[in-house]
Amino acid sequence: MTTVFTGNAFAHGSTVDPASRNYGCWERWGDDFQNPDMAAEDPMCWQAWQADSTAMWNWNGLYRENVGGDHRTAIPDGQLCSAGRTGGDRYAALDEPGPWHAAPVDNDFTATVHDQARHGADYIRMYVTEQGFDPATQRLAWDDLELVADTGTIPPGEGRSSDGESLNGVSIDIDISAPGRSGHHIVYMIWQASHYDQVFYACSDVTFPEG
Repeated sequence: MTTVFTGNAFAHGSTVDPASRNYGCWERWGDDFQNPDMAAEDPMCWQAWQADSTAMWNWNGLYRENVGGDHRTAIPDGQLCSAGRTGGDRYAALDEPGPWHAAPVDNDFTATVHDQARHGADYIRMYVTEQGFDPATQRLAWDDLELVADTGTIPPGEGRSSDGESLNGVSIDIDISAPGRSGHHIVYMIWQASHYDQVFYACSDVTFPEG
């Protein structure tokens, strides 16, 4: 699979398991992104690729600067997955509700955030949508989320080394407990990098067991 990056979004990171929307679209279709079968097999990725393919090539560059910790002010409801349409409309398609590919998880699971540039973190906060939220029909809002994990400080370079073709930094595993959920949900990541006031955001779709 060929890795292509553009602009200044080279070598930062994202949630890779469960895959963020744009990382998952790149992982599944990056070597075949013009395949028309994507429209039927993976329609939300198809609309995202058509809207702006650089959102997937730059899966590790979805961030905002100078947020000052006030995420709610920086990012309006309905634009959480695009980090308030950071970079203009590049990531806007990630906010669209619909049948996004969702990874099956248990109510207790481990999420992995990849720190490709070994920035470290002042914190990584993980949220899961409340039961009753429907990613297929609703845009994500702050009040839809429950905080389920907060790592606190992670020193630069700390994590599991990766020798993957595209993951050449370190991976950070975060244990999550999200009881009372079933069906399709969104896992939302806020990663405050420690090298600068630069914050990475990601929406990952998951499916919890029914019943």
